[in-house]
Amino acid sequence: MSSTTYALSGSTAVITFNSPPVNGMSYELRSSILADFDKATADPAVSAIVMIGSEKVFSGGADIKEFGSPKAFAEPNLPTLIGILENSKKPLIAAIGGTCMGGGLELALSAHFRIATATAQIALPEVKLGLLPGAGGTQRLPRLIGVEYATNLIAKGDPVPAGLFQGTPLFDEVVQGDLLVAALAFAEKVVTEKRPLKRVRDTRIKYPNHELFLNWAKTMVKGMAGPFPAPIKCIEAVSAAVTSKSFEEGMKFERDAFAQLMMTSESRALRHLFMAERAASKIADIPDDTPTRKIERVGVIGAGTMGGGIAMNFLNAGIAVTILEMKQEALDKGIGIIRKNYEGTLKKGKLTQDKFDKRMGLLTGTLDYANLASCDLVIEAVFEDMGVKQQVFSKLDEVCKPGCILASNTSTLDLNKVAEFTKRPEDVVGLHFFSPANVMKLLEIVRGAKTSKEVMATVMQIGKKIKKICVVSGVCDGFIGNRMVDHYGRMAGSLLDEGATPWQVDKALEKFGMVMGIFRMSDLAGGDIGWHIRKRRYIEAPEVKYSGFADKLCELGRFGQKTGKGYYLYQEGRRDAIPDPEVEKMLEDYRKEKGIVPRKISDEEIVERCIFALINEGARIVEEGIAARASDIDMVYLTGYGFPMHRGGPMLYADEVGLYTVARRMQSFADATGDKFWEPAKLIVERAAAGKQLTGK
Repeated sequence: MSSTTYALSGSTAVITFNSPPVNGMSYELRSSILADFDKATADPAVSAIVMIGSEKVFSGGADIKEFGSPKAFAEPNLPTLIGILENSKKPLIAAIGGTCMGGGLELALSAHFRIATATAQIALPEVKLGLLPGAGGTQRLPRLIGVEYATNLIAKGDPVPAGLFQGTPLFDEVVQGDLLVAALAFAEKVVTEKRPLKRVRDTRIKYPNHELFLNWAKTMVKGMAGPFPAPIKCIEAVSAAVTSKSFEEGMKFERDAFAQLMMTSESRALRHLFMAERAASKIADIPDDTPTRKIERVGVIGAGTMGGGIAMNFLNAGIAVTILEMKQEALDKGIGIIRKNYEGTLKKGKLTQDKFDKRMGLLTGTLDYANLASCDLVIEAVFEDMGVKQQVFSKLDEVCKPGCILASNTSTLDLNKVAEFTKRPEDVVGLHFFSPANVMKLLEIVRGAKTSKEVMATVMQIGKKIKKICVVSGVCDGFIGNRMVDHYGRMAGSLLDEGATPWQVDKALEKFGMVMGIFRMSDLAGGDIGWHIRKRRYIEAPEVKYSGFADKLCELGRFGQKTGKGYYLYQEGRRDAIPDPEVEKMLEDYRKEKGIVPRKISDEEIVERCIFALINEGARIVEEGIAARASDIDMVYLTGYGFPMHRGGPMLYADEVGLYTVARRMQSFADATGDKFWEPAKLIVERAAAGKQLTGK
């Protein structure tokens, strides 16, 4: 099946891209465009050629299915195709509607003329994958819109409306109405008026004091780019467009820079994230056409920090919410906080008064379970205790209508047991939001043993609607994220036992790139929460060994930020974590009590012990089928736990270090500590022996 359609309209040949969903510049589409172009060129009856996509998309750029495959570079590759098209002897017009990004925009720059609808979205987003445009975008775009606009577009990668460039050489016309009709009329005008054919590459760049601007841009970008090299390379490539002696010389700089960036670990991490996010949305045994249920009203049980944040997600998406509390005072406080959050956004100009009124108008408070009867989805956000969950789900089973989805926000408890509290286990699912729930992107969707496919398809769909990145987990203690963080915290605790301080551990992890060290994270979440979970695990899994120091802090009421003391000290009204000499003294006494002689621990060992703990438990989670794929583990840690994006998640990081090396270090930890946890996961050993990766096939 051809990826284009070819038609004649009078003396104009129309090449329509037909490669859904986004007309990605695949080998098939490139080949089809070239075949149609050759056909039009060879036909003496054709006087002009129009390239056009669908109403919604001209082209979304590179075909993600070809990432990393030989097809991406097979001839005609994109630079080759662009070179052929721009040398056309017949007028070539690109008609742009909808989305035009990356390689799609670079293809449009090969045309002699371009027209677009004002609302068409254009972008060169390669920087978001740790790359720069590799088919002439950095060399051609500055010639059409100037150095400043081009630098912003290329170094940021954000889409902008085509109407912004009306009157510039980028677009010969910005049109309204039917794009094809406008394109055919424009083609006729070009032919009738015998307009000269303009190759973008032949246009001179006129920008006085470009060095001053580009040096300033470099300084600004350095501060924002962090560990990512691509934004600086983008600016250097634009600079090459201005300073090179010829277009070919500038193109060589772009090609070389693109090749260099392709080899960086940072680009590999961003490309992995891009693919992982798409993979996470697919559930192998649930087809895309699985029926879904209508979600028009959502119930939330609990108006505390978590419940209020959950409610805001749905209000933001225009979905009515009924929020339930046991006491009027708690309900009023919860609704008041939601209102205050929206008022803050309103004052900053990020929310209109109309939207504020609509969102608050969709919110209803209640003290009566009976008022949840009309809800299509109910999410509980109550205390993490199985007895409390039983009371809630037994009541929901009584009052909720047939077909209502009953969801638990539990972060660790057995969802299958929760489902047994109802007569409809097929309608029970886990929706584990991360705090603050209205900000954090991750949503762990926990699939129970009896959760129906229809329910799973529905919650995946609604997760997307409320703009969450959804990752499916099977049922186990802690699911994906918290099961792993338990061992991460255990290893950090053992480092304290052996001689480290909380601030040394945190600084080492933050230097590695973690948004927050493990002990600062514990203080933020509340030490009492971890203490409650540990006490349950002491009974259920006595073979798992924890440092006792965290319990000692909790016994003194040092629960972190909420009490002003935890691993750190906190001043009222501030969140700065201040190292506490009292904690250091407590550690010294604790070690003496346990007969431990402290030793000096390097930052390298801290990072290895903590991060390799995530890797080992993550590999076991994949082995057991709790996570469908290693990249799902990475999505959880990148979007929910502050793992450094430039490292691509713990599983990709293991591949970067090398599984053979990772396995050997784990074995050395096992030998040194006697902790059976450090026996390398079977998946790591097998993949290392086969020369494979965790994130590969």
